[in-house]
Amino acid sequence: MGDGRRPRTLPRVDQPAPHTVESLAADLRDLGLSAGDVVLAHASVRSLGFVAGGAHALVAALLEVLGPAGTLVVPTHTPDNTDPAGWNSPPVPEAWWPVIRDHTPGFDPARTPSRYVGILPELVRTWPGALRSDHPQVSFAALGARAGEVVHGHRLDDALGERSPLGAVYRLDGKVLLLGCGHDANTSLHLAEWRQASPPRAEHGASVRGSDGGSHWLTWVDVLTDEDDFERLGADFEATGAVAEGRVGQATARLMAQRAVVDFATDWMAVHRRRAGS
Repeated sequence: MGDGRRPRTLPRVDQPAPHTVESLAADLRDLGLSAGDVVLAHASVRSLGFVAGGAHALVAALLEVLGPAGTLVVPTHTPDNTDPAGWNSPPVPEAWWPVIRDHTPGFDPARTPSRYVGILPELVRTWPGALRSDHPQVSFAALGARAGEVVHGHRLDDALGERSPLGAVYRLDGKVLLLGCGHDANTSLHLAEWRQASPPRAEHGASVRGSDGGSHWLTWVDVLTDEDDFERLGADFEATGAVAEGRVGQATARLMAQRAVVDFATDWMAVHRRRAGS
C-alpha cells in the first residue's frame, strides 16, 4: 500500500461493529473463562473479525477476564531449531547440515522469537512481566500469578510431558482455550502421548545459547509427536459434552478443562493407536 500501512482484516458483512477489549472480555466470560483461571490459549486472531487494536486487544481482554490471580499461557515454539537431517518441508542438502548445526544462533528465552504458532504467542512472550520456559524447541510463555510455576523446570528430555509447562497446567487444574482453531492446535494432547506405556522415541537436536554467550548443539532422546489423529480425538472428546462452545468475536471458541481432555486422550490413544499399530 502506498501510504505504508499493512492491509487490515476486513470486517465480515454480518459484523455490525468492531470488536473491542470490552466485547471480547464479555464473550470470554460467557464462554466460561473466569478470574483466577490458568488457561492455555491457542488462537487464530484473524478469525475474530475486525478488532479495534487487533491481537493487542485480545491479550488485554484475556488478562482483564483472568484478573491479577489468573495466568495466561501460550506455546512459543521454535520448530526451526531442530536437526536439519529430519527436515522435509523442504529438505536441505546433507552438505548443509553441519553448517546449520554449527551456526544457528542458540535458543535464548529472552531473544529467540516463536515461529509458526501465530501472533498471539509472540505478543504474550514480549509482554511486560512474561516468563518463558527454556526448552529450545517447545517453550511456553506465561503471564500472571502462576507464571513461574508453569515455566519452571522444563526438562529437555520431557518436552511435552509431566515436567513441562503442559504438566504444570495439568497440576494447576487449568483450562484450554481454542479460539478459531481446532484440536490439531491443542498442544495439551501431546501430554497424553507422553503418558502412553511405550511411546516411540528418537534422538532430537537443537542449538542453545550457553552461559558463555556462544551457541552449542545439544542432542537428547525424547518422545516423537504425532498430531495426525488429534482432530478425530478432539471430535470424540467433544461428543462427551465436556467442551463449552460459543463465539468470541466472530470466531468459534472452545473451552475445556485440561485435565478432562488429557485424561480422555490418554485412554483414547491407548486404544486407537494400538489398533492402528502406532
